[in-house]
Amino acid sequence: MRTGDWADLALAAVMERIAGTAAQVGERFPLYADPADGRWKTTGRGSWAGGFWAGLLWLRARYTEDPADRRAAAACTARLAPWMDADTATRGLIFWYGTAPAIGDGAAEQLRERAASATLASFDPGLGIVPWGDAFGGPRLLARADGAPGTVPLLAGIAPGAAAAHLHRHLDLCVGPAGERQPPAWKFDGAGWLPCEEPRPGWARGRAWLLLAVADALLSPEVAAQDRPRLEAAARRLLAGSDVLRGRFVLPADAIDPTGPLDTSAAAITAVALLKLARVPADWSLACSYRGVALLIRLAERHLTYGAHDGGRPAGMLLDGCYDAARGLAVRHELIWGDFFLALGLASLDGLVDLKKV
Repeated sequence: MRTGDWADLALAAVMERIAGTAAQVGERFPLYADPADGRWKTTGRGSWAGGFWAGLLWLRARYTEDPADRRAAAACTARLAPWMDADTATRGLIFWYGTAPAIGDGAAEQLRERAASATLASFDPGLGIVPWGDAFGGPRLLARADGAPGTVPLLAGIAPGAAAAHLHRHLDLCVGPAGERQPPAWKFDGAGWLPCEEPRPGWARGRAWLLLAVADALLSPEVAAQDRPRLEAAARRLLAGSDVLRGRFVLPADAIDPTGPLDTSAAAITAVALLKLARVPADWSLACSYRGVALLIRLAERHLTYGAHDGGRPAGMLLDGCYDAARGLAVRHELIWGDFFLALGLASLDGLVDLKKV
């Protein structure tokens, strides 16, 4: 694969996969796909990952410029509405990524505004966070690394102070002073914060989610203005972590088990976060740009399928994603959020999207 055409070939494969997935799942939401044949495990409402499927449909609509694809994306986005009243910090993931790529769509913009207001209403000023919530069971007063991305840009337009507080609380808990790994989930017991046993401190996706949230905060003038030096220090701590700007491209899903399954979805999230940080004027910009593109190249060359030469599997599958290593659930699969962030990164290189806005 020549350097000059790798991104176009990879993006075309991913867009082909989106079309095939749409035909396969109908009005349901894809979650993860079998690496052998590409058959999707689906959900009726999308769970916390539904916004990534809507976002992929919007990226395809921008790629094809086909009104039918735009209508399909709009219809899928509308099906996210029931999550508006759910008690979950993943409203950020659902409604930001499900609507941000929908440039110029009034219904999507209105849905995003409603979601931002609902998320702000859930903000707990005493704890300084939008709590994880009880929509998926378990204790409500949690701070989890995956509760920061999406929530920060969703709140940025209406409550930058709350967006900054929410992010900094997560950073204070989940990132050590020298960038070392901390537990990515904490529970409040009424007196203070206690670490949760799961996910474990080596969770690759946790660090990727936090890096993405920091990048989005630095790209938001309103949020960055709350405490830019603190944000820049957090970015440096995360970038100083092993294998972020150097070393292995695709890390194990759990660093505590280095021989365990990889997680390409964490690599795809990290690639987008780095490309966003490259757009922040700082001395890290060049290194982030180089590493972000290098990550996308590795995913495209080593982990993406291209059809006939991949054992008959559909083109455009990002393999080797790990949904949940601890439970042994979908540990070498295609994951819908991995597909989304790969597509988003490739689309940014192709000029289809502006990473300062998505």
